[in-house]
Amino acid sequence: MKKDTLLTHVGRNPAQTHGTVNTPVYRTSTVVFADLESYEHRDPDDFKSMRYGIHGTPTTWAFEEAVAKMEGGHQAVALPSGLAAITVALAAFCKSGDHLLVTDSAYAPTRLFCERQLRPNGIEVEYYDPLIGAGIAALLRPNTKAVFCEAPGSLTFEMQDIPAIAAAAHARGIPVLADTTWGTPYFFRSFERGVDVSIHAATKYIVGHSDVLMGVVVTNRKCWLPVRRAVADYGFCVSPDDCYLALRGFRTIGVRMKQQMANALEVARWLQARPEVQRVLYPALEDDPGHAIWKRDFDGAASLFGLVLHAVPRNKVAAFVNALQLFGIGSSWGGYESLVTAPQPEKVRTATEWNPDSPLIRLHIGLEDPADLIADLEQALARLH
Repeated sequence: MKKDTLLTHVGRNPAQTHGTVNTPVYRTSTVVFADLESYEHRDPDDFKSMRYGIHGTPTTWAFEEAVAKMEGGHQAVALPSGLAAITVALAAFCKSGDHLLVTDSAYAPTRLFCERQLRPNGIEVEYYDPLIGAGIAALLRPNTKAVFCEAPGSLTFEMQDIPAIAAAAHARGIPVLADTTWGTPYFFRSFERGVDVSIHAATKYIVGHSDVLMGVVVTNRKCWLPVRRAVADYGFCVSPDDCYLALRGFRTIGVRMKQQMANALEVARWLQARPEVQRVLYPALEDDPGHAIWKRDFDGAASLFGLVLHAVPRNKVAAFVNALQLFGIGSSWGGYESLVTAPQPEKVRTATEWNPDSPLIRLHIGLEDPADLIADLEQALARLH
């Protein structure tokens, strides 16, 4: 089936739910068994049958099935946040004495987890240039247990050559984990590009309505049990009510993302022509350094991108951001509304450098009319002069 047909039909079976179009919400903690034998012979690795609420319900599994099938993975597991999904995936593969490679452009909380939790517990974390590609082979060691990617970086939007990285890692039997929130299961077929464990902040485009916090990890067959056991060991679980809302949002990810991409391209191209803007960081633009990789590996682009201003003091950057009326100042993205932040990646980068004299603005383009967003940006840019 084509993508949009899959989105409509996966994760539901009206014949098994008394004819309801949507899988109902199953709220429960305790599950009772017909006899003691059934209770005592539960398979601890069977995460798709009812045995206790923490391990999921038909509502949870419906959401997980839909995401996994859309992305082309083996199975998926829902978690209470995108960060929870990242941390449990890393923990599943790393122990004391191991070496972990992490892209220097990773989501800042991913880096904090590596520094505050993994490194003090004996795991050596090494950050690498996101543009390294096949050169990652030179950094692999006998004790390297995973390579963590993020394409593109959520602040600076470098497009990683994941197939090249995966080829080098797989030659040494090392799994590739990737934060693929920007690409989503709709625009990026992770497993066809060499990813073994795909991680999403489902809070963003999958839910799509800024009303649910959730993460989801999708894996290939080989990596499924290590990840799923780690989720169980840490006691992570997700409310069936939230899974119901996430699945409802996921049904429309195709129409939302196509419209938001069109809006983002219109705004990004307008910004390219502005004298205040040094460059726009958006792989979907033809002159972006990562455009060729994006065009090869992705079916579309998220509506999150960056713009680098010509050198202005921080108070001018604040004046610009504060003048915006249609862009909320907020950390998230992927919802229906437009957002803005002014990150400072130079404060966290270690393997690569970012010029602090060129202020960075990150924009998420929502479902508003792009003409209105452009007018809002125009009046706010005037504050830079």
